[in-house]
Amino acid sequence: MRPDLRTLLFALGLVWTLPNSLVGLLAGTVGIAFGARARLRRDERALVFHAWPWGPGGAITFGNVILHTGDDLDISCLTYAHRAGHCEEPAIRLGDHERAHVYQYMALGPLFLPLYLLCGGISVRNRFERAADRYALTGRGWWPWA
Repeated sequence: MRPDLRTLLFALGLVWTLPNSLVGLLAGTVGIAFGARARLRRDERALVFHAWPWGPGGAITFGNVILHTGDDLDISCLTYAHRAGHCEEPAIRLGDHERAHVYQYMALGPLFLPLYLLCGGISVRNRFERAADRYALTGRGWWPWA
């Protein structure tokens, strides 16, 4: 893909998912008062709030914002299918998994959250999570209907 077209698509994706990113920015900003740290991660195409103080652990993405309870996205984690006992897969990098969600948000914009919830929310049955795991394993296939 031509660099100028890639830049244009990226800019359109940023604008399209802005309502979702604002939710993440609000939550991340509140988290700063409780110890979270913001860092722009170009490789993840997102603003990441590390040490976000709430939740069961791990990360959640809202548009181009990632809320992460740990210190760095460069950690290994298990795929949803592996954790559910459906198969054995190698560990994936959490940042790669979350980047897939950033791409999904940029493509679907305000439609992402309703579609994500309709597909089962946070579970191995959710095609969005399976696609993010596939992308983290192979570097391809972040689209949930691929």
